[in-house]
Amino acid sequence: MSLHPDVNKKDHIKGDSNAKLEIVEFGDFQCGHCGAAHPVVEKIIKEFGNQVKFVFRNFPLSEMHQNAREAAKAAEAAALQGKYWEMHKSIFENQEYLQSNDFISHAEKLGLDIQKFKKDMQLSSIAEKIDDDFESGIRSGVNGTPSFFVNGNKFDGDASNLLAVIERSVE
Repeated sequence: MSLHPDVNKKDHIKGDSNAKLEIVEFGDFQCGHCGAAHPVVEKIIKEFGNQVKFVFRNFPLSEMHQNAREAAKAAEAAALQGKYWEMHKSIFENQEYLQSNDFISHAEKLGLDIQKFKKDMQLSSIAEKIDDDFESGIRSGVNGTPSFFVNGNKFDGDASNLLAVIERSVE
């Protein structure tokens, strides 16, 4: 399966946006496997920073994880204040704290404007971004989280397999 649509201006990109190696993760902020993948992805970005373009697309499995969509909204609301990746990291590193008031705490720690953050979490544009990411996952053949795509192609394996493949490919 391949990625649909391709990475575009609506995506949050970490690393070098012109890098030849593009990794897209479809993830759920409440998913334990995504939480376990987070430090591995962070290691990939740290080790291969300028050689990697990393994108995270929301794929909240709301039936299993009732707080996943709210977590995605919190990350997207933080993005409107330029703190997407900081919120992304904060949520994954504190997965046991995913209630509404916890997102406010994350936002306070990141120095966000709390009133704006609360208002932004209710924006239809944020809900649409999450729905668009989810739809992209469905169109790309995602059936669980985390799902990775490398240079537009679905990667069959977990984050540690991904790290091994990347280490071999950039040597």
